Amino acid sequence: MLPALGRRLSAFSRATTPDPFVLAAALTALVLALAWAIEGFSPLDAVRAWRADSGLWSLLAFSMQMVLMLVTGHALAETRPVRAAVRALARQPRDGAQAAALVAAVAIGAGLLNWGLGLVVGALLARDVGRECARRGVPAHYPLLCAAGYAGMMCWHGGLSGTAPLKVTTRAGLEELLGASTPHDLAPIEFTRTVLGAANLVTTGGLFVLVPLACYLLAPRAGDPSLEPIDRFDVAPDASSERPPPATWPERFGESPLSLLLVLPALVTAVVLFFVETGVRQLEPNAINLGFLTLGLLLHGSLAAYARAIGEATRHAAGIVLQFPLYAGIMGVMRASGLTASLAAGLTSIAPASLYTVTTFLSAGLVNLFVPSGGGQWAVQGPIALEGARALGVPMEQAVMAVAYGDQWTNMLQPFWALPLLAITGARAKDLLGYTALLLLIGGAWMGGSLYVQAVLAR
Repeated sequence: MLPALGRRLSAFSRATTPDPFVLAAALTALVLALAWAIEGFSPLDAVRAWRADSGLWSLLAFSMQMVLMLVTGHALAETRPVRAAVRALARQPRDGAQAAALVAAVAIGAGLLNWGLGLVVGALLARDVGRECARRGVPAHYPLLCAAGYAGMMCWHGGLSGTAPLKVTTRAGLEELLGASTPHDLAPIEFTRTVLGAANLVTTGGLFVLVPLACYLLAPRAGDPSLEPIDRFDVAPDASSERPPPATWPERFGESPLSLLLVLPALVTAVVLFFVETGVRQLEPNAINLGFLTLGLLLHGSLAAYARAIGEATRHAAGIVLQFPLYAGIMGVMRASGLTASLAAGLTSIAPASLYTVTTFLSAGLVNLFVPSGGGQWAVQGPIALEGARALGVPMEQAVMAVAYGDQWTNMLQPFWALPLLAITGARAKDLLGYTALLLLIGGAWMGGSLYVQAVLAR
């Protein structure tokens, strides 16, 4: 049943889902048309709002924050200590079910630290577990291992690198999202109320248990004809670490651990000062990126080694660079035309306060299929969610996390972020979709139910 489901979902996805950049362009045209049709905003004024400093180019700093979040996490996953830990873990499973559960648990744990780290570690562990199981003759279903390695992307937004909760911890973050006219009674939402709050710890902790358990139960047992070992796939080899010796003394210095003395003391001091002066309540993207930059440099052991790792990681950041200006333009048109307020009013009119976060979660899941970037989605949907929550008196932290959960939820059907994993593992999207669709159903029921219980308890 599962291979057949995977084939059908893959065929549907290939037939109906265009390239993400095409979708971003189509959404731009749609928002321009809606601003004219619903708000009476003239096409010329809409284009002016789209290309203004408050539109197309308003998220340049935010875009770079998201790029750095991806590449610093990716570079950290490629350090020798992390790779050694991955290889050691790959030797632990005694059967295919344990292998699938282990890959899912590690991918989720790493994703909660940094979504880029979780994506790459999950892919590397899925590949290495598949190799180790084949070497030892352990029957393991490689497509399920790859799906388990992607499972961290259904949990990441409830972790330390979650875009939505990080961007609302400061007044500047709120004004970047809502504009200079942000109501003064809308105070920054502390990180301890969102990601570190009890509600998210329960919701995300539940996913940390349920998803590996589901992967364990889904694993075909020995003798099952649907088993597919790793040797049926075109798996990428390990990147060669052999390099020609440095020719000049500046190159030799760059490869030396002594090169870290140029910048590492300042970075460590900056990290310590942030936590001493600010603490975790106002944790924001710059602080997260600073921490991962520092840790990555330390574990790579030299400036040159880290620069190579970042160069490799930036190949996967093209989507963010290309799409974020379009999402910023969409946000500018919606804000200038009043479309944001109209959509927020429409959402609040159809959803009572007790169902508002569930409705927001479901709509965020739908939006994520068209806007696969968590940062891009927050730029577009964040103002609607916060305005609606303010009008209904719903706790702001619940609205923020509803968008976060919806964004991560349908990653299980959105192959955009799976591209690095597919390149590393040699799997195809259609090999994974049958399993990730089932994970989507399990995770959606848990997150939606959790949001509803929170809303009831808050009344």
